[in-house]
Amino acid sequence: MTKTTVQLPSTPRLKALYKNTIVKELQAELKLGNIHQVPKLEKIVVSVGIGKNKDDKRYYEVVRNTLTKITGQHPIDRMAKKSIATFKIRAGMNRVGINVTLRGSRMYEFLDRYVNVSLPRTRDFHGVSAKAFDKSGNYNIGIVDQSIFPELTFEETQIIHGLQITLVISGGNISYSRALLEKFGIPFEKQGDKN
Repeated sequence: MTKTTVQLPSTPRLKALYKNTIVKELQAELKLGNIHQVPKLEKIVVSVGIGKNKDDKRYYEVVRNTLTKITGQHPIDRMAKKSIATFKIRAGMNRVGINVTLRGSRMYEFLDRYVNVSLPRTRDFHGVSAKAFDKSGNYNIGIVDQSIFPELTFEETQIIHGLQITLVISGGNISYSRALLEKFGIPFEKQGDKN
């Protein structure tokens, strides 16, 4: 009886592409003197707010299952930082959200799957918004329906919920961040298109 071992790829495709090609291309295109000035993807945060449905255990389990399946990591609960009487929330007690922080190889694999598999499954897709950068150059993507992820079965998408993906990028420059995301294959909407 022979033992078979599964050989996992040593580095994800996007990570290798970034190191071998994108860094040099961006340094030349952006006219950067130092290779360390080239923007770099530091982490990806995938989060879901459950404030309205905080008492619904079924909803919580669906959200937790979604994040576990699409990221390959166990999510952590986010507790309320402030007490808000109107929403019946007390600081530190109520669970208001769930999130996962991806770094390293898992981060690149998630981005690769999202750009090449999930984004094309989005209904009426014209590209992602070019206005979703914050002042630090990080990019936020809001997803209305989790069913675009092929890791989820039909039964797991019966309760629909949205999620937010935040791409944290070093450099602090919006134009540099956009250039990096375009190299990764993220399609930005054209000026004439309306989402």
